[in-house]
Amino acid sequence: MTTYQITMIAPFGMRPKGTLFARMLPLAQALVQRGHQVRIVAPPLHNPSDARTCHTYAGVPVIHTAYTRATGVQAAILYTAWLLRPLLNHPDQLVYLFKPKGYGGLAVRLLRNLQPHRPVLLDTDDWEGYGGWNDVLPYPTSAKMLFHWQELDLPRHAHAITAASHTLLEQLHLRGIAPERSFYLPNGIAAAQLHAPLPPAPDPCQPTLLVYTRFWEFQVAELVQSLVQIVQAHPTVRVLVIGKGEQGQEQDLLVRAQHAGLAAALDYRGWIEPEQIPALLAQATLALVPVDNTLINQARCSAKLLELIAAGVPVVASRVGQMAEYVRIGVNGWLVEPHQPVAFARAVLHLLDQPLHLEHMRLYGRQTLHAYTWDRLAQQAESACAYAVAHSG
Repeated sequence: MTTYQITMIAPFGMRPKGTLFARMLPLAQALVQRGHQVRIVAPPLHNPSDARTCHTYAGVPVIHTAYTRATGVQAAILYTAWLLRPLLNHPDQLVYLFKPKGYGGLAVRLLRNLQPHRPVLLDTDDWEGYGGWNDVLPYPTSAKMLFHWQELDLPRHAHAITAASHTLLEQLHLRGIAPERSFYLPNGIAAAQLHAPLPPAPDPCQPTLLVYTRFWEFQVAELVQSLVQIVQAHPTVRVLVIGKGEQGQEQDLLVRAQHAGLAAALDYRGWIEPEQIPALLAQATLALVPVDNTLINQARCSAKLLELIAAGVPVVASRVGQMAEYVRIGVNGWLVEPHQPVAFARAVLHLLDQPLHLEHMRLYGRQTLHAYTWDRLAQQAESACAYAVAHSG
């Protein structure tokens, strides 16, 4: 087997975002286990204390660049230069850019001009431009225009592309990217998580419904409509909510829940440190994963969904995009058509009324994820590396 020296370029630093921990780092670690040399270079945009540091995680060095308080064009010049420098200093290494946007995208685009024969891979795990994160986050107009352009431009200049969803693959093909240049690489799970002992089962007489979210994925009003029906049928239900909205959407949930008479059932915890999440997942009888039928949701590959199933938590989810890839009806959860809050509530109640079936899903549902362990998915990344190298000369 051919082994590669790979420099991965991250869109932002190790903390507090989840992209590195959920996708980039575990893939890098799986590649190292298979004999490759991998390092990650990241700008510490959200955590300046990580600037100019290097920490190794299971054989993968994560190198953070310098940090600047500058914004706009000045910040773009500095971060682009800081990310480009380690690439130029190691011309023998294959470049793997994660997310077709931002300072990393600028650095790799410039590298393609300076070293046109350098093998470059691109990973896309979200729809970033208009219809995607441009519509969710309050970026300046100039940044939105840049991200939209990068999402269209960078795939054309990468030798190979890995995509986290079938929708992203379709979008690439619609934009003229040859199918043989694009490789399906969904999010995965560590094999060890599928063999870890499960905690004791939650009390079936006092079920806990878990909503583990960033809130932008669904209509809060629809979720509340579902919860009203569920709580009316099961007054002992507790609704445990973990997460914080990108723009304060959690306040909308709290207000609507109060008006709907759900305040006593709602247990809102907000943003939780990652190491505290498993103990909360262990309390969940069932997880609720409603999502809108939008391009951003069709294109994304939810790492949280994998985390839930791997933790033995059955899910009720909307049939949108990658949800149907992971959720097996009656095996690890249930699927409902999107924007159907009444049907969603009925599915939850159907499962709550079958505690033995829920327990079976809790014990055996995570077996459906064996095809999605990172050690297996790393083989797809290897295929993309081989294609990039073969077509970069």
